[in-house]
Amino acid sequence: MGRRIIEATMLPGMPDTIGGLPDKADTTPPARTLDEAITRAHDIIAEALDRYPIVARQVLVSGGNDSTVLAHLVHDYLDSSPHDAMVHVNTGIGIDDTRQHVRDLAAGWGLPLRELHPRDSYEDLVLGRVIARTGPNAGKRAVWVGFPGPAGHQVMYRRLKDEPLQRNRAAVIGTSGRTRKVLYLAGMRWDESDRRFRNAAEIDPQGGIVWCSPIVHFTNTQMNEYRRRYLLPRNEVADHLHMSGECLCGAYAKPRELDEIETWYPRTAYRIRSLEKQAVDLGIANCKWGRKPGTGQPVTPGAVAGRLCSSCPAPSTGAPDLIDTWAQQGLISAEAARNLTGQTCPPTPTPQPLTPARGQAA
Repeated sequence: MGRRIIEATMLPGMPDTIGGLPDKADTTPPARTLDEAITRAHDIIAEALDRYPIVARQVLVSGGNDSTVLAHLVHDYLDSSPHDAMVHVNTGIGIDDTRQHVRDLAAGWGLPLRELHPRDSYEDLVLGRVIARTGPNAGKRAVWVGFPGPAGHQVMYRRLKDEPLQRNRAAVIGTSGRTRKVLYLAGMRWDESDRRFRNAAEIDPQGGIVWCSPIVHFTNTQMNEYRRRYLLPRNEVADHLHMSGECLCGAYAKPRELDEIETWYPRTAYRIRSLEKQAVDLGIANCKWGRKPGTGQPVTPGAVAGRLCSSCPAPSTGAPDLIDTWAQQGLISAEAARNLTGQTCPPTPTPQPLTPARGQAA
């Protein structure tokens, strides 16, 4: 299968290469029952194992409800080597409840868990503290400064997600990518968003990694049926925010998303607003989370560069505003709704320490 190269805005001095994406599928997948879809998923995995010298099988779990389906479907494969595991990339800018959900899931199912961490923190990227390590600007220039809009998504994805996954791959096979490969079982689906519609291959080798998407053909209806059939645990973060919340870089944040996060997870919002204040104090132009750099306006959804960014789909055209929905359902007061919807670009408040709940550590 051919590969197309993604065009992106990269800052001088940033040596990261841009990976390719699989060519779009040119045929519509056939209609299947859930049992037929499950059988097809196992056939995809078997094909990958037959075609490549796989020495480790790892399922990538974001903490979203889709990735729980994937982990349940493939967990019997994770017993062939000491490197087989459930893998969660802790980006450092996510909601703690999601991370704990993944840990509880692994423990409940008796699966080994590898929790990966990026070398460069989100805070350091935003504040311009990550200096190019290679290339013409090595040791001279920051790879990024400020909160990202769509143009900065490539940088955030590479630094926060791809880099720890590449280090994990290297820890397993080193430089033996031709003769030994890691199978990354990922949850990309054709049905999950317009930006991913038939934009993922079932099997996609990339150096020492073989990306495999066993549930790529699952429809939303089949995902829900699978959850009901096997009584899978749900992540409350995904139910509250309609995303896993494992990465809140803000590159594709929808309008008022930070207000929604603050409603359910005030500590996470406090951390982001604190970082906004630091950016303001340093005179950084792109000092607003979830805003298009240089404009102060909400970002415009575009093409996603990362394989693992299903949590930031474009808002559906004509979809009801979540704040309005909460008000109609009585979850928030009319006054609170007016305060939230009236702030198209909320000011950065001076952060105040949160008072821990009784029995909860600060």
